[in-house]
Amino acid sequence: MGQPVASRGRAATATLWKAMLNKYARAFFTRVLTPFAAFLIRRGVSPDTVTLIGTAGVMAGALVFYPRGEFFWGTVVITLFVFSDLVDGNMARQLGRTSRWGAFLDSTLDRVADGAIFGGFALWYAGQGDNNVLCAVSIFCLTSGQVVSYTKARGESIGLPVAVNGLVERAERLVISLVAAGLAGLDTFGVPGIHWLLPIALWIVAVGSLVTLIQRVVTVRRESAEAEAQADAEAEAGTAGSGGRDNGPRGGAAQADASHGSEAAK
Repeated sequence: MGQPVASRGRAATATLWKAMLNKYARAFFTRVLTPFAAFLIRRGVSPDTVTLIGTAGVMAGALVFYPRGEFFWGTVVITLFVFSDLVDGNMARQLGRTSRWGAFLDSTLDRVADGAIFGGFALWYAGQGDNNVLCAVSIFCLTSGQVVSYTKARGESIGLPVAVNGLVERAERLVISLVAAGLAGLDTFGVPGIHWLLPIALWIVAVGSLVTLIQRVVTVRRESAEAEAQADAEAEAGTAGSGGRDNGPRGGAAQADASHGSEAAK
C-alpha cells in the first residue's frame, strides 16, 4: 500500500519548497557571481583551481578559528569560500568544460570541507569547550553526513535511482550549522545567551542526518527488491517464451513417435 495522503502531501510540499529555494537562490547567485567568474577566466584561472582554493579556505576557517571558539570570524571566512562552489561551476559552464573529472573533484572536496567544519566543532568541545557529549554529537554529524552522501552514491553506482529527498541533506546541514555558529559567535561581542544556538543546531543536524540516512537505506532496499523482482520476472518470461518456442518441434516429434507407435501396433 502507498503512503497516507497526508504523508505524501507533506513530502510533496517539502520537495516543492526545496526545488523553489534551489531554483531561485541559484538564479540569484548566478547573476551575482557570473561577472566575477568571467573576470577569473580572463585572468587564466581554472575552475579546478577555484575548487581547490575554496576547499582550502573552508578548512582554514573551520580548523583555525572553530577550535579556539572564534565562531563568528570562522563562519565569516567559511562563508566567503563556500561561494567558490558556485563560482567554479559558473566558470566551467562559461568555458564549456563541464566534465566527469570536475564533478568528481567538486564532490570529493565537498566531503573534505564538511569534515573540516564538523571536525572544528568537535575539537572545540574536546578542548576549551569541555563538553564530551557535544564533541560526540559533532563527530556523529561529521560521520553521518559522509555516510548519507555515500548511500546515494553507492546506490546509484549499482544502478538504482535512490529517489528520495532526505530530511536534512548537505545544503541544510551547512546552513543550519553555519548560521548557528555565526550567531553563537556573537557571544564574544556581549550578546547574552546566544551561545546555546550551536549546541541546539548540532542536535538538529544529528537527528536530521540520522533520519535522512534511514530514509535512504530504506529507499535503496525497496528499489533493490523491486529491481530484483523485475529481473526475475523478465528471466521467467524469457524462459517461458523460449520454452514455448521449443514446444512446437518437441510436440511434433512426440506426435510423430505416437504415429509410428500406432503404425507398429497395427
